[in-house]
Amino acid sequence: MTRRDWPPGAPVGEYRGMETSSVDSPPRPPRSRAVLGTAWLLALCSALLTVLVAAEWGPLLAVDGDISRTTHRWAVDERGLTQTFRVLTDWVWDPLTMRLLCAVAVLWLGLRGGAWWTAVWLGLTVALGTVVQQGLKAAVDRARPVWPDPVDSAHYAAFPSGHAMTATVVCGLLVWLLHRHGAARALRRAALAVAVVSVAGVGLTRVWLGVHWPTDVLGGWLLGALVVTVAVLAYGRWSPQRAGRVGATAP
Repeated sequence: MTRRDWPPGAPVGEYRGMETSSVDSPPRPPRSRAVLGTAWLLALCSALLTVLVAAEWGPLLAVDGDISRTTHRWAVDERGLTQTFRVLTDWVWDPLTMRLLCAVAVLWLGLRGGAWWTAVWLGLTVALGTVVQQGLKAAVDRARPVWPDPVDSAHYAAFPSGHAMTATVVCGLLVWLLHRHGAARALRRAALAVAVVSVAGVGLTRVWLGVHWPTDVLGGWLLGALVVTVAVLAYGRWSPQRAGRVGATAP
């Protein structure tokens, strides 16, 4: 019901109460066409980068090597900054911390907000993102940089960066949920700023510490953004609220 349809003389407060959305019934639907186009673009870029990395394309490897050698020299020379980056990448922006943040959001949505569908959607998206990440690592099986004087260490295959992809997925989903459900503008802006710093920062620290090639991080960012956009499309298509709206308009 819109304000135009509200009976004359009826209390406006009651109308305002009716138009207030719950956590699982946001006021604005997503712009599906724009999101779909973004998903296709991200899928194309991700696929192209993955193929070039797997094929060990010479020009790409040369750029990776040049950047990595330069940042490694800086990391060796700037020990204080390097230690700060290790703390950030291992304890603040690491995948475990990001997944714990997601778990807190899932519990809040389900227990306090009563939005169990959204909570399950969030948890499954992060879990599926991890499956995609690990599957690509096993399939591409790219070696990490090796240094005679390493400043940090890491295990498993390099592409895509798990830190970069996990941060992109978790931060992207949480920022989208805040916007989707009409959080206060100040909160949305603060969350967006923290997300941008976290996603960019974790990628840069992985290259600085010499445990990833730059294209590993780029792949993590692209694939993480792809997971977010596909999840947003799925949310708009299969959420209970959309089904309710379609049912309500059916003859």
